[in-house]
Amino acid sequence: MGKVIVHIDLNAFFARAEEIRDPSLEGKPVAIGHDGRSGIVSTCSYAARKFGIHSGMPMFKAKELCPNLIIKPGDYRYYSGLSRLFFKFVKRYTPLVEIASVDECFADFTEVVKKVDDVPAFFRKMQNDLFTKTQLKCSIGVATTKFLAKMGSDYQKPMGLTFIRKRDIPAILYPLEIEKMYGIGKKTAPRLRSVGINTIGDLALRCDNNDSDLINIMGKFYQVIKDWINGRGSDVIVSEPEEQKSIGNSSTFYHDTNDFNEIKHMFEQLAEEVSSRAIKENKMGSTIQIVVKEADFVVHNKSLTFDNPTNDYKQILGIALKLYEKNFLSMTVRLVGITLQKLIDPRDMAIQISLFDFEKAEEDNRTRLLINELNRRLKKDSLMRASEVGTKEKKK
Repeated sequence: MGKVIVHIDLNAFFARAEEIRDPSLEGKPVAIGHDGRSGIVSTCSYAARKFGIHSGMPMFKAKELCPNLIIKPGDYRYYSGLSRLFFKFVKRYTPLVEIASVDECFADFTEVVKKVDDVPAFFRKMQNDLFTKTQLKCSIGVATTKFLAKMGSDYQKPMGLTFIRKRDIPAILYPLEIEKMYGIGKKTAPRLRSVGINTIGDLALRCDNNDSDLINIMGKFYQVIKDWINGRGSDVIVSEPEEQKSIGNSSTFYHDTNDFNEIKHMFEQLAEEVSSRAIKENKMGSTIQIVVKEADFVVHNKSLTFDNPTNDYKQILGIALKLYEKNFLSMTVRLVGITLQKLIDPRDMAIQISLFDFEKAEEDNRTRLLINELNRRLKKDSLMRASEVGTKEKKK
């Protein structure tokens, strides 16, 4: 039995992202790109495609085809947040995910579907769940190779689900125009048509006959497409390393101690290191864990989980000290550590909060990082944000 390789492609991704942000755009002709003579259509909604508009078209030409075209400049930071949300959704099903571009991925579902009774219903539910959770629409291709899976996701849009087994290739792929074949570029397609190869079926027949014209046009790529069209080809998913799940630091004292001030000072250094790393790596966490190793090497852990993720030095330090004072005060210790866990990328929260709030959060992160670095160099906690002055005075 071959592998179950899936290709998932977000439908009109950038245009759909704009519809999610502004539902009044749904069903209207929308193009993403810059207006003006030099503007190019990055992508467009399905309503716009009915007018003949497509990616790569000059924007002035698109406006000629559709005078009521709504043009939106690309907001790629926002799109990036939605993209990461999409990939995280897929990784809930399988860790074997290969990101192909901002709006598509391959995934190996071989082990997953072994536990499924109704495979088509499983993928249809997955498709609908993605829409329910994110409002993103996708098409899914299911096959035994990456090429066939990609062709399957392209076969029906939007919200298509297509299975292509080896025996399905003649019925599904052969009738398609040669331009529809993945891997055949805009320059190659006219050359193939010039020698009478107008459909994928024509290509398959000429491959079977080892046609010299085809070999001359395709060069080294000939054997690859011959394998593809016969149901062979790569089924290897090159997955990315798993995302970092925690950021932590620990340190051993020069001597065993139960001196609170000495231990507090060590926690301050550790909290600063953890906060700075989290900010630099653009991560926030919703659990803080401390580790305490006693003089006899017995290790203890305590943690606290909270609702709003953070990478703020003062919050990390405050929770760490609270955990220490509640559980380990007066204990003679050899080592202490702090770990920020349940990490998320704060940019992933952009779709749930306003863009203004998201940008403000990013600015706060940069400010915190600068203040932490300056305080480290000054070797004292003398700098803070203006917004914190009143709060600190009240605490005093």
